[in-house]
Amino acid sequence: MPKKASVIIPCFNAEKWLKEAIDSCLQQTHSNLEIIVIDDGSTDNSLEIIKSYDKQIIWRSYPHQGGNYARNRGFDLAQGEYIQYLDADDYILPEKIARQINFLETTGADVVYGDWRHQRHLPDGNVVLEKIEISGNQPDILAALLANWWVALAALMYTRKAVENSARWDENLPAAQDRDFFLSVVMNGAKVVYQPGCHAIYRRYGAVTVSTASKERWLKSHHLVLQKVEQQLSQKNQLYPTYRQALATSYFELAREALFFDYSQYLMFLEAALVMFPEFQANSKRKFYRILQNIFGFRQAERIACGILFAQKFVSSRFA
Repeated sequence: MPKKASVIIPCFNAEKWLKEAIDSCLQQTHSNLEIIVIDDGSTDNSLEIIKSYDKQIIWRSYPHQGGNYARNRGFDLAQGEYIQYLDADDYILPEKIARQINFLETTGADVVYGDWRHQRHLPDGNVVLEKIEISGNQPDILAALLANWWVALAALMYTRKAVENSARWDENLPAAQDRDFFLSVVMNGAKVVYQPGCHAIYRRYGAVTVSTASKERWLKSHHLVLQKVEQQLSQKNQLYPTYRQALATSYFELAREALFFDYSQYLMFLEAALVMFPEFQANSKRKFYRILQNIFGFRQAERIACGILFAQKFVSSRFA
């Protein structure tokens, strides 16, 4: 019999999508599978949907304490040698778990990630599967994560050992949880490999994202993650130039996110990028910005670019 895999699904008020998430696990071609659903104090019909599966799944219900609490409780119950985390509003395709387990066993790796795609739900009721997001092979997975590279949670699979060796899911972190957890796994020595192929669907609906729902919470959480990793790398004497540059890239991206929200935070994150890596250069796709940066340097190019952005915002607001 193949080794057991555990799918851990945290659920909070996900009645609209929960059944599709659970059914996608029941349809897996891997034969030795347990599905663990942790209800995080839902106030909709989620718990009734969970109970309807009877002995097909393992479930628990707790007062609302957040997704990371639910994921940790799910892992406490898990018996599998392989761990699949799946949000209650996402789903996976039938061969996902079997393919990734085989790849982990073939490569001897601790973590595997694949490609993924958005399923967008439009206001008119139409559903669109968007282009496949190619995760790609990352030569230095830690540097990629520090520089804000991201792969959908459902596209990953972990060995039990990788999760046990990590710091687990940080239950005090309200956003950036999956980035923090993946970083913890990598920082604790996990070997991570890329397997091409899209078998994970990340659902998007409405105009609300984690960052737009609470920009302050989103910025604060990512800042905490960067500070945590910087401290850990410093303690290990591993804050190499490559990682400094990657951290600076993340600080710059946080600065741009904060620009129209809180200008003081924009300045703080911009300064943090330059303290982390004084030679920092923004890798802009805009030719005009690159020309400015080459002529005047990063600081002056950023001042000019932000002046233009503020002017454009002012004009658009006046004539909207």
